[in-house]
Amino acid sequence: MDMILNTISLDFSFFNIDAFSASIALVGYAVVFSVLLLMFFVVLKLPKIIYYDFGSIFSEKKSEEDKEIKKKETSISGEVNAAISMALFMHFNEMHDEESGVITIKKISKRYSPWSSKIYGLNRPPR
Repeated sequence: MDMILNTISLDFSFFNIDAFSASIALVGYAVVFSVLLLMFFVVLKLPKIIYYDFGSIFSEKKSEEDKEIKKKETSISGEVNAAISMALFMHFNEMHDEESGVITIKKISKRYSPWSSKIYGLNRPPR
């Protein structure tokens, strides 16, 4: 057994890589990189995609003035978002009751159950 392990040697050389393996690796890297680049641009343009008015495609053309008014109506500043989130936080915290912080432990005798007595069968010495 010792002799078999001594005769196995792994030697890596760039000359062992053929053209087919290199092309598969390059195509794989190119696909992964292009998908990552595509995902980057999709995430970058996601707010514009979300707020895009798809109804305007089928309706009559609106003037630029109407579009500007619509754009101003949909954008909300950070201060307004912070005030709304704080109001919601305070509202949901008021819904909970105040706990007293006192823990009471009552000992309740339970009925006999064969499941609770299985532990006693494990301590018996073998016969």
